[in-house]
Amino acid sequence: MRVAFFGTPAYAVPTLDRLLQGPHEVVAVVCQPDRRRGRGRTTQPAPVAARALERDLYLLRPPRVGEEEVAFALAERAPDIGVVVAFGQFIPKRIRELPTAGYLINGHASLLPRHRGAAPIQHAILAGDRETGVSVMRVEREMDAGAVALERRISIGADEDAGSLSARLSELTAEAIADALLRIASGTVSWSEQDHAAATLAPKIETEHARLDWSQSAVVLARVVRAMAPDPGAFCEQNEERLRILASRAEEVSTSLPPGTVDYDEAGNLRIATGSGFLYPLILQRPGKKALPAPVFLRGRTLPAGSRLGG
Repeated sequence: MRVAFFGTPAYAVPTLDRLLQGPHEVVAVVCQPDRRRGRGRTTQPAPVAARALERDLYLLRPPRVGEEEVAFALAERAPDIGVVVAFGQFIPKRIRELPTAGYLINGHASLLPRHRGAAPIQHAILAGDRETGVSVMRVEREMDAGAVALERRISIGADEDAGSLSARLSELTAEAIADALLRIASGTVSWSEQDHAAATLAPKIETEHARLDWSQSAVVLARVVRAMAPDPGAFCEQNEERLRILASRAEEVSTSLPPGTVDYDEAGNLRIATGSGFLYPLILQRPGKKALPAPVFLRGRTLPAGSRLGG
């Protein structure tokens, strides 16, 4: 089949790479416009656009994918099917129904209808899920609500953060999309409607998702750290400065210390009192500085026992 691919971040690149291996032909790539990125804030293409340019693919980078000229350009490429992976824009009906098949498919990083939305990976970790996966569905007007062709499941590691889980799921998405396209091309695909009453939402990660609330238990806070790592990073305040915690472990023991109190165990390891137990920060980072293991961090930054962290 002739495939139009819609994607933007690094997560979508493995799927584009897999499509380029065949047997289908990628006739167009649609990506978000170039943005200012990195410390220098220079204008750079998104990862999918960079790969498309590298492979000399037909590339569109519209501010709004529903514009008439985008529909015209895609129609000229005559795709049979559209594939969406982490594109980042609402796709209107005129684009959804443009391919010969009459629809687009999407590789979503959750077991639908659980975690519909922009941040399913982070919300799966926040919720304490032990399993997640990828669902390949038809793209409809309602976000992530289309009928599902197939799903692939994986376990979430006990200490796995969003970065490592995202890397694994991006590869799984690539294989799931390839499998779904073969089924569509051969006419053997079967669609299952979602149980909409069981749907949960996974909205875009905002600042408050990453802020550590020390009144919560150490187990819950350790999930927040994992879900926000490596970016944007869970954080609290120390002397009116934002302190990021990028890795941690929870200890479920009783303590009479007020939540947010800095403490050290018998071995001298940094720990923070929480609503239930202690959170042990393992990697910390100050604004504009490198992320450091806790013992190295403490050589250059004092966190006095008994002081309180904000959050």
